[in-house]
Amino acid sequence: MVVNCVAYQKDGTRLRDISIEDISEVLKEPDTFVWVGLHEPDSPLLLKLQEEFDLHDLAVEDARCAHQRTKVETYGDSLFIVVQTAQLIGGHIAFGETHIFLGQRYLITIRHGASLSYKPARLTCEKTPDLLALGPSYGLYGVLDFVVDNLLPIVREFREELQMLEADIFSNTLNRDTVRRLYDMQRDLMSLRLAVAPMQDVINQLVRLHPELIPDELRVYFRDVYDHVFRVNESISAMREMLAAAINVNLALVTFGQNEVMKKLAGWAAMLAAPTLITSWYGMNFTHMPELSQPWAYPAITGLVACVVGAIYLWLKRAKWL
Repeated sequence: MVVNCVAYQKDGTRLRDISIEDISEVLKEPDTFVWVGLHEPDSPLLLKLQEEFDLHDLAVEDARCAHQRTKVETYGDSLFIVVQTAQLIGGHIAFGETHIFLGQRYLITIRHGASLSYKPARLTCEKTPDLLALGPSYGLYGVLDFVVDNLLPIVREFREELQMLEADIFSNTLNRDTVRRLYDMQRDLMSLRLAVAPMQDVINQLVRLHPELIPDELRVYFRDVYDHVFRVNESISAMREMLAAAINVNLALVTFGQNEVMKKLAGWAAMLAAPTLITSWYGMNFTHMPELSQPWAYPAITGLVACVVGAIYLWLKRAKWL
């Protein structure tokens, strides 16, 4: 459950790995802060963190439930932030949550569900100790930037898959698997947009508010994350429109193909109706039919039927019904 628990000096250099029990002792040292990373912790561990960092009861309760909306809340001199995370697993998007506690001397990240480890973000922050010296808020930037950057490949993967499905979309036959996959992609992107759109408001607050926790030097970095979130949101919207258009085009092409088949069937039916009408006269029980007594009557009627059928065929061919 404890992924990492690291103490840092005020100048941004890594001090050492510590245990959860040693956090309060480390915080007694001047000019230090702690970065804790957890993955699906149980209640005793959360209670221990609450004791060590003096976290608010409501924030800890939200972190325990792990079914929260994207938000940022202020509790005294600390922030509680919830963001949605996403991973592409088996062609479908799996969602998770990350709960973040930010104080003047600590940063706590708690992952639930589908979420990549934040170790790369932490290592990236450690490579720039001059920025990490600005406090735990730079670590918050690194985590949020990591979360957002992992969303773009999902949209890119869906776009590439849509390009591969174009051959099936423009085929003349209805492929139910193609339509079903397009619908699944559209549904996943809708869920992804519901997770990403509120993140813009959260990061916008971090850009403008909370000066006691986020120094002015870091606001430009959070503004960069906001730009990335905006781009992801726009990409999702564009992708959803492309998928909706692809579904409509596929259904329109299938309907057009069915209409073409019906036109051909109607044309052949018209060609069969002419000889059927003419020859049906001879099934009537008439005594006097002038052509019955003539030797040329049968060939003449046969030729007439052939001419009528041929004329109908040429007319339908010119009208592109056949």
